[in-house]
Amino acid sequence: MKIALSISPLLCALSCILPPPAFLLHAEEKNSPYKLGQATRDGIGKFYMGREISKVMGHLGASWLERPKREQEERTDLLIKGLDLRPTDKIADIGAGSGYFSFRMAKLVPQGKVFAIDISPQMVGMMRAKMAQQKVTNVEPVQSTITQTKLPPNSVDAALIVDAYHEFSHPLEMATSILNSLKPGGKLILIEYRMEDPSVPIKLLHKMSEKQAKKEMKAAGFNWEKTLTMLPQQHFMIFRKPK
Repeated sequence: MKIALSISPLLCALSCILPPPAFLLHAEEKNSPYKLGQATRDGIGKFYMGREISKVMGHLGASWLERPKREQEERTDLLIKGLDLRPTDKIADIGAGSGYFSFRMAKLVPQGKVFAIDISPQMVGMMRAKMAQQKVTNVEPVQSTITQTKLPPNSVDAALIVDAYHEFSHPLEMATSILNSLKPGGKLILIEYRMEDPSVPIKLLHKMSEKQAKKEMKAAGFNWEKTLTMLPQQHFMIFRKPK
C-alpha cells in the first residue's frame, strides 16, 4: 500500500501478489459506471470516476492491521474518539478485517451493536474467534458480497470505513448499499490516507483526495457534512444520509 516510502513491506507484497478477481476479466456492461483499462502495478485495471481501484490486501495482512505501533502511527485513539458514538448506537464497520476497530467500538456501545462486515470468510472467522476469546457479545460478524453489506434497510445509526473503500471492486454499489442500511440522517465516516499530502508514505492507489471522495459519495446519494483534521495521515470525512 505504499508509493515511494513504505510503512510495511509485507503489506506491499500482499497487495501486489493478489491477482484481480475473475469477474474483472470480463467486459463491463455498456452502461456501467466503470471503465476497464491497463492495470498499473497496484491496481486492477478498473476505473471509477477517473480513479483506478486498487488491489485488495487480503486476510494475510491481518497482522499488519493489528501491529502494535498502529495507534501511535495513525492515532487510532483519536479516530475512535472522533466517532462520537452513543451507548445505544448500532454501527457497521465496513471492511472490518481483523476487527481492530470493531472490538474497540464495541466498548463504547454497550447497549448497542457493532456489525463487523467483511468480504473475506477468513477475516470473519478471525473475528468470531476473537469474540469467543474476549467474551464479547455485541459484535456481530457479517460476510458481505462485492455489492451488498447484507444489512437490512434503515438498520444502523452509523457506518465506518477505514482505509478500505479504495479497494472496493464495486464502489458505487457498495456505497449505495451502505446508504440503504443507514437510518435517515445516519452518518458514514470515511477514513482514507490523504492523497493531497506527499509526505504520507502510502502508495498512490491506496490514497484518496477529499475532492474525489466527495464526488463518489455524492454519486451514491450522501451529503458531505465535514472533514476533521486531527489524524496525522488520514482524512476523517463525515457524510450523512438525507433525512
